[in-house]
Amino acid sequence: MIPIFKSHYSIGKSILTLNPAGNKDSSQSDSIFDILIDNKIDTLVLVDDSPTGFLQARKYCSEYNINFIFGLRLPFLCEQDEDSLHKNIVFSKSSNGCKILNEIYSQSFSIESKHCSYEILKGLWSKDDLMLAVPFYDSFLYQNTFSFSNCVPDFSFCDPVFMIENNNLPTDNLMIPVIEKYCSDFNYSTLSCQTILYKNTGDVEALQTYKCICNRNFGKSRTLDKPNFHNFGSNEFSFESFLSKSKSKY
Repeated sequence: MIPIFKSHYSIGKSILTLNPAGNKDSSQSDSIFDILIDNKIDTLVLVDDSPTGFLQARKYCSEYNINFIFGLRLPFLCEQDEDSLHKNIVFSKSSNGCKILNEIYSQSFSIESKHCSYEILKGLWSKDDLMLAVPFYDSFLYQNTFSFSNCVPDFSFCDPVFMIENNNLPTDNLMIPVIEKYCSDFNYSTLSCQTILYKNTGDVEALQTYKCICNRNFGKSRTLDKPNFHNFGSNEFSFESFLSKSKSKY
């Protein structure tokens, strides 16, 4: 099982920071680098919703001799279904891949568009420099299953990897066989992983508070008593939970 970290640069999604290790006090959020160093993990797999934190992450990974793998999580639409908004993760495999990621992000979030298209991705794709991963949540399969979308992505230009998680959400056990069957039918690979948004399981309340503060309707439709967050029904997106599931002694 691979830990997939998300940082505070994905605004409203995670309370983990990319601050340097060893500088945390009681008023600060946990740093991903403190978690990695304390648990002797030598690779950071970071998936964020923007490339803003890339340079900071790379700087400290280099300083702490940690291997760095960066993925950009982007919204997509399928041409045949304009209501099929879903997510994919594009990972960089090289320095040139990082440059291509920036170009993909720039073209995706132009004045005319707020999402990526498979045409943009295909036009910029390099098998030597990029890897496409389909996340467990918010994927096209997830939308097709639960929102009755009809999205059939064109993966002819790449070999996507499909992530599988189990965080005790009601949809998890329904989605796992859907993904496994799809990958079996099309000969795609799967990857067992764990999304990590906070350090300890008890930190889920801090994340909920942060999400409410980041939401523009805070004090109206979203409050701590009634947050109304879609799929916010599990406290398993923690590093503590990852250690328990993986049964590893880092």
